[in-house]
Amino acid sequence: MGQILSVMESILEWIWDNLYIINVVFAIAIVFFQRKSPKEVWAWLLLMYFIPIVGFLLYMVVHQDMYKRHMFQIKEIEDKLNASIRKLEKRIQKDKKMLLPDDMKQYNNLVLYNLDTTGSVYSNDNSVEIYTDGVEKFQRLLDEIDKAESFIHIEYYIIKKDELFQKIKEHLVEKVRQGVEVRILYDSMGCRNMMKKDWRELNGYGIKTGDFFPASLKWLHVRLNYRNHRKIVVIDNKVGFVGGFNVGREYISLDKKFGYWRDTHFVLYGTSVADLEMRFALDWNYATKENLFLDGQKYFARWEETCSGHKGMQIITSGPDSKYPQIRDTYLSMMHKATKNIYIQTPYFVPDEPILAALKFAARAGIDVRLMIPCKPDHPFVYWATYSYMGELLEAGAKCYTYENGFLHAKGITVDGMVTCYGTANMDIRSFALNFEVNAVVYDRETAMEMEEIFRRDMEHSKEVTWNDYSHRNLSIRLKEQISRLFSPVM
Repeated sequence: MGQILSVMESILEWIWDNLYIINVVFAIAIVFFQRKSPKEVWAWLLLMYFIPIVGFLLYMVVHQDMYKRHMFQIKEIEDKLNASIRKLEKRIQKDKKMLLPDDMKQYNNLVLYNLDTTGSVYSNDNSVEIYTDGVEKFQRLLDEIDKAESFIHIEYYIIKKDELFQKIKEHLVEKVRQGVEVRILYDSMGCRNMMKKDWRELNGYGIKTGDFFPASLKWLHVRLNYRNHRKIVVIDNKVGFVGGFNVGREYISLDKKFGYWRDTHFVLYGTSVADLEMRFALDWNYATKENLFLDGQKYFARWEETCSGHKGMQIITSGPDSKYPQIRDTYLSMMHKATKNIYIQTPYFVPDEPILAALKFAARAGIDVRLMIPCKPDHPFVYWATYSYMGELLEAGAKCYTYENGFLHAKGITVDGMVTCYGTANMDIRSFALNFEVNAVVYDRETAMEMEEIFRRDMEHSKEVTWNDYSHRNLSIRLKEQISRLFSPVM
């Protein structure tokens, strides 16, 4: 034992003596072996300078893994192969110019961008129902589960073992007894509240489960990035759910810490449901190696009776395996096209330079730019960085609000009462590059106007933060902002 302690002491002494050299080596690894923005590089270098060794360990845990390209190479190849089902549809759509009506033609290039970069097909036979209350959303989900005849596909970032999931489980078990296929795809980090035995119990009932990105050391999650942040439910390819609600008691406003939970979720009918199912199938295939595309007629057939809507839509996705930051680029394109107003709701506002510049330019150009964030943090470090960036918008002439009636978790943007884009992606760097996300872009005035009206109703439960308020904030807030802002590129 004494010999072991002596060896460990020698190792620690060597590390201490060579700390400068070790830090330099780590810094070289960041600068030369990964392509990053200069701001991001400097943020990590500062962290390593002030916290030697620990800074690099944090880098390995919370930032991009040096082997990301290899980690998701197989998934990227599989996505391309399986997405070949869209190639003919893509070509037909381009040839027939199945784009937007004349009064929205300024968004045609955005439709084509999403089509060309990741095969996000545009369809105009959809209907959309908007839910902002968790109790109502999950009751609707249970109602649709009870109607299922063939399959139920569920994909959530967070599933907690509490009364909400217990209720959902009871309905799912009953559907399995009736011969309906049930699959649940989850993220091991988001579902760390669930134990292996809980998933085995579901398997025992006949429910198939898949872990999208398992913990590398069983219960120990050493990678905080590359999480599957998507929330998708598809039932019989007839109805689809996508938005911000996860599965947990706080999402139905039963957690006193957050109070009322204000979120946004879409219930979809039409061709867009098949596009959601496509995304689920690709993720399921990666996690479980069960290829749902082998039975395409069952899982991807269009149900004509559900395609009676008239709303134009694209389902867009992005993630660390994507060549392009599709959701971020869609947000950016919408901002650049705005002529009247831009309404944004997000719990985290940590934009990259192009997004921030576009919003500041729009505000200075007389466009009505409004940002709404929560009044309370669930992640304090990110919250104070958000508050810092909000200050820049205020200075540029934007209007900013903090939602005071509980916790705001809605994620999206509406522009000019014409186009809206809501889903799982926050307005932050993490959602743009590090998480797997999914959003619905709705090219429809009726839906956009409804989202604007919801925003205005939320303003009644919000406090406007003026430039005068912000410029007179106390020293404590200023310090928290500066520290958080300094490391915002690495969040």
